[in-house]
Parts: sequence; structure tokens; C-alpha cells
Amino acid sequence: MNKKVYLSVLGVLLLLSALGGIKFLQINRMIAQGKEFAPPPTVVTAAPARAIEWEQRLTAVGSLEAVQGVTVTAELSGKVVQIAFEPGAHVEAGDLLVQQDISSERAQLRADEAALALRKANYERARELLAQKVVTQAAFDQALAEYKQAQAAIENIKSIIAKKTIRAPFSGRLGIRLVNLGQILDAGEPIVSLQALDPIFVNFSLPQDRLTRIQPGLPVRIATDALSGEVIEGQITAINPQVEAATRNIRIQATVANHEERLRPGMFATVEVILPDARPVLAIPATAVLYAPYSDSVFVVVSKDDGLILRQQFVTLGEKRGDFIAVASGLEVGETVVSTGVFKLRNGMPVTVDNTLAPDFKLTPRPDNA
Repeated sequence: MNKKVYLSVLGVLLLLSALGGIKFLQINRMIAQGKEFAPPPTVVTAAPARAIEWEQRLTAVGSLEAVQGVTVTAELSGKVVQIAFEPGAHVEAGDLLVQQDISSERAQLRADEAALALRKANYERARELLAQKVVTQAAFDQALAEYKQAQAAIENIKSIIAKKTIRAPFSGRLGIRLVNLGQILDAGEPIVSLQALDPIFVNFSLPQDRLTRIQPGLPVRIATDALSGEVIEGQITAINPQVEAATRNIRIQATVANHEERLRPGMFATVEVILPDARPVLAIPATAVLYAPYSDSVFVVVSKDDGLILRQQFVTLGEKRGDFIAVASGLEVGETVVSTGVFKLRNGMPVTVDNTLAPDFKLTPRPDNA
């Protein structure tokens, strides 16, 4: 009996040993396969570092101002008997805006015209009689003076009528009506705003150290949130001869076309002055940079015998424009860098380049939903 138990235990031990050996061989084989396994290359998008020229520009914040803009007011007091304009309408220079009551002036004009006719006849009669030596020189001088006084009286009453007939001083766009029919206007009381909107001025300031780089005629670009990202071009037309003592800035004025009158006086605008000299830079997509507190870096795609791998390269960055950023040092012209998704990469990683879905990088991006 003891011999049978012993043989049974021995058989179980041999079976366990065989199973352990088989498992050991399987594990060793799996470890060897794991060491030999190479992950497939990561698919990336890439772009070359390009040497390009960037235009030099000065940026500022400006405000729009009408080339001509006034609030039309009454010169003399009087009752409004006619309003000849529609609020918001475009008017030409000389168009009638408001007519004040001039009934008494017209009556006075007819009386003055009759008096002028009489004084003129007396003057001409005195001139004939003076030639015949019938009247004295003093009588002729008196007739002449009365004739000129009658002329002056008519000119005066016509001037009053003209001042009460309020017309547009220049062509432009009217604002909101501020008077009503039958209202008694006092001298200086506002009637309506009139603004000449095409072209329109843009006023902005630059530091005094930029004065030597700007001159009349330089092109400018104007952008405002009212135009949904659209840029309008113009040029510098005036530079203030005096630097502001409080800010040490110099005031500059540019003129831009405004045919559709979408720009209005008082609007905020960003201004870019385009300088005539361009600056060469080494540019890469801004999304190619891995930003870090210790240093910024990019992943350069380099060739090896068995394919492409990544080399992390630390760089010094410069100005950013649009979708691109300038590299001051760390890269050479023509080196290819990973353009997107750099946060998930590491040094030495094998990659393959596929730009099928690569973004279209631009210096002046204009998103559809901007």
C-alpha cells in the first residue's frame, strides 16, 4: 500500500514538473518575441523649414474719423416751416435741408426793392442834372449814398433769407433728425449730423522712435470687427509735425476708401503700416513647436537605413505671423519638421510622413467662421 502511494505522489510530481517546463519554455519564447517586436512607425505630417521674406510692419490702434463732419445748426432763430430731408439719406452740397419762416423777410425784400428802384432813379436824375450844372455836387453825393444804402439793405435781407434757408454745406450722409415741423429754433440749435464717409480718415499714434521709418504715401491695412475679418488698404496722408509731450507719440493720419460706407466715424480699428524693406526669416508652422518652460523644441525628421526617425531639436523662436513662426536659431533651411501633433512624439521614434490631411498653413489665415 505504501508503495502505491509513493508511486502516485511521484507521478504527480513528474506531471507538475513537465507542465512547469512547458510553461517556462512558452514564457521564454514570448519574452524573446517581445524583444524582437518593433512597433509600426507613427504617421505624422511634416513641413520643411523655408527661408522667406516677411514684410516689415508697424502696428497700432486707431479710430475712424470723417474727412468732413459737422452737426448742421441754425444760424438765426426762426420757425421751421419745411423739413426737406430724410434721416440717413445721402445729400449733395447745396441741397435744401430745413426752411425757416421767411415771410416777413420776403415782404421786407419787396419793400427794399421798391426803395432801390426809387433811389436808383433819383441817382440817375441827379447825375444828369449835375452834368448840366443844375444841382450841386452835394445833392448828387446825397443821391448816390441813398442809392448805395438801398442796395445794401437788399443784400442784408437776402443774407437773412439765405441763413434761414439751411442747406447742406458738402456732400455726405445725414444722421438722425433732431428738429420737428413747427419748432422754433434758436441760433446754434442742432438740426442733423452730416458726415462725408468716402473716403474716411484713420487716426493713430506711433512711438517717436518710429518717426524715421514712416513717411506720407506708405501703404496701411485697416481691420475692424465690423468687417468680419476683411482688410481694407489705404495710405498715410499726413504726419503731425509735433510729438505729444505726455506720451512721446506722434499722431499719424491715413486715408482709406469707403465706397460702401461700411466704415463709420468713431469706430475702433487696428492699423498696420507696411514698411518698404522686407526681412528674411526661417519660417515653420507654429503648430510644429513643442513649448516647454525650459526650452522650446521641434521634431526633425531624419533618414536612417531602416526608415525615418525623429530627432528632438531645441530652437530659439522669433516673431509669429499667421500660421507661421520664425526660427532664430536651431534649424537649417530645408530641414523637415513634424507640423502637427508634436505633444505625443518622443525623440528617436520611427515615423512615416503622410501630408494628405495636413492643414493649409497661411500667413494671413481667414477662417470661414471668423
